[in-house]
Amino acid sequence: MKRALLIMAAVAAISAPAMADEALAKSKNCMACHAVDKKLVGPAYKDVAKKYAGNAKAADMLAEKVVKGGSGVWGAIPMPANPQVSAAEAKKLVAWVLSQK
Repeated sequence: MKRALLIMAAVAAISAPAMADEALAKSKNCMACHAVDKKLVGPAYKDVAKKYAGNAKAADMLAEKVVKGGSGVWGAIPMPANPQVSAAEAKKLVAWVLSQK
């Protein structure tokens, strides 16, 4: 019984940060245009993670795009600026996006 509780607690601790970042993405309205595993208006987060894997400058560049917007990388539809997202929140969101597999 104790072992099962410890395992459940460990799993919850590991998945809690991912859920918290998904909750942040939902609260900032990111999920209106993006999904984790499929293209909506914008690219799937898994595709973003794959495209920028191994790029040391990607996190800072993408965090800036989250706040200021951008265009041309994923097609003709631009990503609007998101002034409601702070720089710290943008970094947290981008870290979560880049961790998607």
